[in-house]
Amino acid sequence: MPIDRRLISHFDWTLLALAFALVCLGALTIYSATYSVTEHRASGLAMKQFYWFLFGVSAMVVAATLDYHHIDNVAYPMYGLTLVLLTVVYFTGHSGGGSQRWIHLGFFTLQPSEVAKLTIVLALTKFLQYDEPPGGYSLRELWVPFLLVGPLAVLTLIQPDLGTAIILVVVFFSLILMGGLRVRSFLYLAAAGVAFMPIAYHFLKPYQRNRIWTFLNPDLDPLGAGYHVIQSKIAVGSGRLFGKGFLNGTQNRLDFLPAQHTDFIFAVFAEEWGFIGCLILLALYFALMIAGLRVVARAKDRIGALLAFGVVAIFFWQVVINVAMVTGLMPVVGIPLPLLSYGGSSMVTMMVAVGLLINVSMRRFTF
Repeated sequence: MPIDRRLISHFDWTLLALAFALVCLGALTIYSATYSVTEHRASGLAMKQFYWFLFGVSAMVVAATLDYHHIDNVAYPMYGLTLVLLTVVYFTGHSGGGSQRWIHLGFFTLQPSEVAKLTIVLALTKFLQYDEPPGGYSLRELWVPFLLVGPLAVLTLIQPDLGTAIILVVVFFSLILMGGLRVRSFLYLAAAGVAFMPIAYHFLKPYQRNRIWTFLNPDLDPLGAGYHVIQSKIAVGSGRLFGKGFLNGTQNRLDFLPAQHTDFIFAVFAEEWGFIGCLILLALYFALMIAGLRVVARAKDRIGALLAFGVVAIFFWQVVINVAMVTGLMPVVGIPLPLLSYGGSSMVTMMVAVGLLINVSMRRFTF
């Protein structure tokens, strides 16, 4: 199939460059997080992460090449496949760290909950692609989107993976607000959410409840549920203005930081590069989101704008919740920092997300 040269000439190199910069910072930080002082070498996860990035680039090219208007054909089949994968995880999934989230697929291990983030964006984009009713959508008119997000969120929550379940829900609300939800309906939903919190609390696992209480008072259990956030805040604060330097983070070197190459990678980065380094890192994320919102603003049609906005919402909420969690502004829920934290499923999913942004950006000039 011939490729329109106009698409190549309008390729959004800025998005790819920002993603590449974040991946490089992530590989350096993963190397530092897994570096052994006694053996004078790292575990090799940084190189594996870079290999996942190269695979992600291939997936990104595919996502950018296929016309996003074909979402009509792939959104619901993709949703069905993700639902099947999450169901398989529930019955026969691989366990690790107290959660059952992975499926062994021979040469790699897949985490379907990562795929679910893009799946819900595709499914909602398909549903919301037509102009909203006069005055916006009422709750009654959005029963299909609620029916779509519900099973994904529940199957993710029972793994248990509270962090990803939260991402699915907040991305869902972000998209239906973008799609044209009535203000009155939004207020009803907000009130219902607040009223449901005490009920939801009783469905949480004991360790998840402890994380909420230790968020309010970390010293309540400093060697148990509060350990993660206490050590993380010490690491972030000890970085001061310019940090301790690459491979010189004491909290990381002495193994005080838990999950230092995944959920708490921001604490490793903050300790080594300090406040200035954190500003640069967050500026890269901010630039990526601004570039994504520019794609939303320039999209030639509603379906493109919704798709791009959904992708930006994934990046935005993951960064906000992860950084807030690591700095003690939110309870610990277990969310990776996109393109920075170690994880093959997360890396490939986020690169596909970048590819979808490039897809919409390239096709704003076609008719």
